[in-house]
Amino acid sequence: MRAAVLVDVGRMELRDVRCPEPGPRDVLVRVAAVGVCGTDLHIFAGHANYNRDARGRPIPLCDEPQILGHEIAGVVEAAGKEVRDLRPGDRVVVDQGRSCVSEARSPLCEYCASGDSHQCELYREHGITGLPGGFAEYVTIPAVNAVRIDAELDDGAAALTEPLGCVAHSADVLTRTAARYTVRGPSDRRVRCAVICGAGPAGLLWVQYLRNVLGFDGLLLVSEPNATKRAHAECCGAETIDSAAQDPVEVVHERTRGRRAELLIEATGSGQVFASIPGLVRKQATVLLYGHGHAGVDLSVLNQLQFLEPTVLSPVGASGGFEQDGRPSTYVRALRLIERGTVDVASLITHRYPSLDSVARVFTGGHKAPAYVKGVVTL
Repeated sequence: MRAAVLVDVGRMELRDVRCPEPGPRDVLVRVAAVGVCGTDLHIFAGHANYNRDARGRPIPLCDEPQILGHEIAGVVEAAGKEVRDLRPGDRVVVDQGRSCVSEARSPLCEYCASGDSHQCELYREHGITGLPGGFAEYVTIPAVNAVRIDAELDDGAAALTEPLGCVAHSADVLTRTAARYTVRGPSDRRVRCAVICGAGPAGLLWVQYLRNVLGFDGLLLVSEPNATKRAHAECCGAETIDSAAQDPVEVVHERTRGRRAELLIEATGSGQVFASIPGLVRKQATVLLYGHGHAGVDLSVLNQLQFLEPTVLSPVGASGGFEQDGRPSTYVRALRLIERGTVDVASLITHRYPSLDSVARVFTGGHKAPAYVKGVVTL
């Protein structure tokens, strides 16, 4: 099969690679659409490498090239002999993570047993930790990692089940954490102002999730320098701050009459933005770290934040337990939110790339276009 293979930092090649045969519990999925994630871009640029050896050391791309892509929708091409609930032609979205449940291990590790599958003791991910991902014609996965699409849904929109699942998991962590201020709680302890730093795909999904799923009706401010992304955030129900022209700290101080935000979601991965957090939040606020990276600042920026005694959360992935048939509950829930229109992911897709041949173009600059919000590769 053909695949876009990352052979070195900043260098991707279209190659013919072996297509893994499905085992008895597996399905072979013909890839229909793959979302381009910030994680993919970080790996491509050499800022991260999650393919590690037994001692946790990164394995160089020149030793083990990688096929990226973990936001996957496709069609079942073939099913193993033990698979009873999927058949060729079924449209599915893919949970790219292999956990104890995926691999039918018994007993489950303590993390899978508690529903925290992304922290599985033996966790691996297609498109991230070295297993072949979705920038290929086919991917072979355990059948329980494939969630059937029940509605008429665009392939590109279906592929965004994975990022929405990550937001859903993070929101679950947020709502079940015993913090001073809560989205759903007594009026004297309820979040009055929430600030989202960044209006990329994650920030925009957060706006919709807060408004449409959690029912947050307080002041929701999104700080973002890009005009296209600010417009998206406003359409989703937020007020925006042009962080290129305004000081977000001053705006938040003014809009809250000096109270500042009880909830902040950091969705940029920017070190400069991270350093501004102490000026944006109220004492004992909740700070949810969703973005990754934060280069360019030293640890001393935490001093002013620590003095405020915040509740700091750092959820990752789309954990959330399993359905009776072994499928990942958070993916099922996220897909249904998309199918029902509760969360509009299709409007976030500003760029569509029609083939594997165009993948390299996305990574070498396509994502930097001013109007770019989210790119999807379709096959």
